[in-house]
Amino acid sequence: QVQLVESGGGLVQAGGSLRLSCTASGRTFSNYGMGWFRQALGKEREFVAATSWSGGTTLYADSVKGRFTISRDNAKNTVYLQMNSLKPEDTAVYYCARQNGRWGTLNIMEYDYWGQGTQVTVSS
Repeated sequence: QVQLVESGGGLVQAGGSLRLSCTASGRTFSNYGMGWFRQALGKEREFVAATSWSGGTTLYADSVKGRFTISRDNAKNTVYLQMNSLKPEDTAVYYCARQNGRWGTLNIMEYDYWGQGTQVTVSS
C-alpha cells in the first residue's frame, strides 16, 4: 500500500509563492511518474503538472505554465510543486498522485494512488 502525504499549503496574497511537498511511503517511488492535480470548490478535479520517473520530463496545464514548477527528489521519495505568481483562481485543494506508469501524464485515469490534499488559498 502506498501512502502520499502533502504539505505546504496555506493562505497567500496574489503574486506570492508557495511550495507544496508530497512524500510517498514505499521503496519504489522512483519507478513511477507523479502528478499534481487541484480541485476548486464546486469544480471537477483538474490536472496541474506531472513529472516522469526521473524528473527528466515534465508536463503542465496551460493555466500554470511559466508560473509553476514540478520537481522530484527520489532519494527523499518526495515530489514538489513550486508555485509562483499565484492568482486567486489558483485557490483549490491540491492533490499529489502516483501514476501507474513511468512517464508522467495529464490523464487522471492513469493515477492510482492519491494524497489527502492540501488547501491553497490565494487572496486578491
